[in-house]
Amino acid sequence: MNASVPVSVFTPSWHAELELGYGRDGDTTRPTLRRHKGPLRVQKHLYAEGPEVCQHIIVHPPGGIAGGDRLDISTTVGANAWAQLTSPGAAKWYRAAGPAYQRLDLRVEAGATLEWLPQETIVYSGAQAELRTDIELLGDAKLLYWDVVALGRPASGERFDAGHFQAELNISRDGQLLWHERQRVVGDDGLLDSPIGLDGQPVFATLLISGEIDSELLEQCRTLSTPVRGDLSQLPGLLVARCLASETLHARAWLIQLWHLLRPALLGRTAVPPRIWST
Repeated sequence: MNASVPVSVFTPSWHAELELGYGRDGDTTRPTLRRHKGPLRVQKHLYAEGPEVCQHIIVHPPGGIAGGDRLDISTTVGANAWAQLTSPGAAKWYRAAGPAYQRLDLRVEAGATLEWLPQETIVYSGAQAELRTDIELLGDAKLLYWDVVALGRPASGERFDAGHFQAELNISRDGQLLWHERQRVVGDDGLLDSPIGLDGQPVFATLLISGEIDSELLEQCRTLSTPVRGDLSQLPGLLVARCLASETLHARAWLIQLWHLLRPALLGRTAVPPRIWST
C-alpha cells in the first residue's frame, strides 16, 4: 500500500435508508410502505395488543455505526393509525476518524399515534456521532418519544474522553414548533462532571409525550422509586421527562415505569411491553 494514501480512503462505510408508512384499514393499522436501501430492515409486523397497534422492530444488521456511515429513517403514520417502533438491542457508535450520521423524519397525521421506543444508544469513546430528528404532528396526532444515551462504556471502565456526540431534536404541530433542542458533548468536556452538566453520570435519557396531565399524576410520576436522578416538566401540550443515571438499565427502567403511568392517561391504552425487550 502506498504510505502516502490515507487509510480512511479504504475504510468502507454504509449509507442505509428505511422508509415506512402505516394506514388505518377498518379496525386495523397496516403497513402501507416498506422501502429500504442498504443495511436497515424491519422484521415482520406484530399485533401484540390487537389489530389497532402495529408494532415493528427496526434492525440494523451490522450492529454498529462507524465513521462515514449514514442512517436515514423516515416514517409516516396515516390518519387514525397507530405505529409502535422499537429496536432489538443497543445502537453502538464506534470510535472513528470521521463523523457518522443518523437522520430521523417522523410524520404523524391527524388522529394517529406514534410511539418511538428504541433501546439505548451507546457512544464509544472516540466516536463522532451526529444525530438529527424532526417530528411533525398534524391536528390531534399523538406522540410518545424517548431516547437513552450512554457516553463511553462505564461497565468496561471506558470514559468518554475523546470524540463527540451531538444531537438535534425538533417537534412541531401544524407548523408551529413545540420543542427544539440541540446538544453537543465533546470527549473529556468539563460538562461531563459539572453539576450543571452530567454531574459525573455517563447516561442521560429523555421522554416526551404529547398532552397534559393533572397534578396528581405528575406527583405520582415524580415519586417513583428509582436509582436515577430524574424529574418531569409539563409544558403546553407536551410533557417532558429527563434523568441522569449510572447505568442504561436504570434509565430504561425509569422510562418504562413512566410509560406504564402515562400511556393510559395520554394515549388511552394500557402499556404492554414488547417481547423483544425481554430477550
